[in-house]
Amino acid sequence: MKISCFHRAILPLFAAVWLVASGTFAAAASPELLKAKKEAEAKGYTFFTSHDEIVAEAKKEGSLRVLAEMEPPTMRASAQAFMKKYPFINLQIQEITGTDSAQRFILELKAGRAKDWDIINVSRDFFTEYVPYISKTDLLGMAERGVIAIPPKMVDPKNRNVAAFSTRFQVTAYNKKTVPAAQVPKTWEDILKPEFKGRKFAADIRPTEIAALVPAWGLEKTLDFARKVALQQPIWVRGGSRTLTSIAVGEIPMMIGPNFHTTKRAQQKDPTGSLQYIVLEPVPLKLALELAIPVSPQHPNAAVLWLEWLASLEAQKLLDEHEPLASSVHVRGGVVEQEVKGKQLSVVSWEENQKMQSWQRMVVEAYGFPKAEVSR
Repeated sequence: MKISCFHRAILPLFAAVWLVASGTFAAAASPELLKAKKEAEAKGYTFFTSHDEIVAEAKKEGSLRVLAEMEPPTMRASAQAFMKKYPFINLQIQEITGTDSAQRFILELKAGRAKDWDIINVSRDFFTEYVPYISKTDLLGMAERGVIAIPPKMVDPKNRNVAAFSTRFQVTAYNKKTVPAAQVPKTWEDILKPEFKGRKFAADIRPTEIAALVPAWGLEKTLDFARKVALQQPIWVRGGSRTLTSIAVGEIPMMIGPNFHTTKRAQQKDPTGSLQYIVLEPVPLKLALELAIPVSPQHPNAAVLWLEWLASLEAQKLLDEHEPLASSVHVRGGVVEQEVKGKQLSVVSWEENQKMQSWQRMVVEAYGFPKAEVSR
């Protein structure tokens, strides 16, 4: 049979199309992925079986709106980097900060007035209230099977549709000119030594660092430690930023519990180099930057790509650079992972994260309801 010039010309094209189609079909027909999809859908979850398909659908969507607890420089750098990778997606990010903003937003969600967002910030203080308004996209299942490049430990194993892209941990900050090197505490118990009694260090009345010791110590030991801290008669404060400035200028000798990234930021602003810190073990480690796709997003595929990109080393380096130093402990090469490597950790798990408010209240009760003397 003779083949015309026209048919000869289009045969390679048909072959190429067939190869792409068969490759896509093969990926979609993977028994493991099909089984995972079936299991996810049986539980009411959406499960994408092809990363290429996610990208293709995101290209059709063309836009993405994100609400996240990120610093403005991080938002700008992240938007620029993400749109360089996916130039067909017009990304807009808006900042949300603080408990009051989170509480207002959950009320908007419940009232059906927050329909424009494709990614929302899930406040740990109101986590259970957010859950009914989060799209059941099986991030965990897709991460475990390599459909999306997100470390599975970043994802909530129970709800499967929320991921935390940052890790917070606390340090003890001090002024090296007012706290002799020999007296710098090496353990949490060192804080209870006689030389630190009588306004020799500051403690936050929102004791996230003490509450976060519960996973390692247990509740009773943690509360006993809190009672002993109160007997040391510390300087009660609220928030680390202003207190760290007071430490840098020598007004306060030391503080237990400021965030690592807040302390490093304060160090950058200290021209004298007086502000130093030490990481006490067990290191209290908490989830941060918890994000999810809300119910009925306008751009669900672009949203998945954004979450995947946030887990990349490129995005994590931006979190380290601009937040600053707020990468996830689950990403190798990030500053946080390097800083806590080899140390004993007190990791607040996803399940325990919902208990933090209760633990904090009990620690405050153990403190004796102190009032802040230094405010942010």
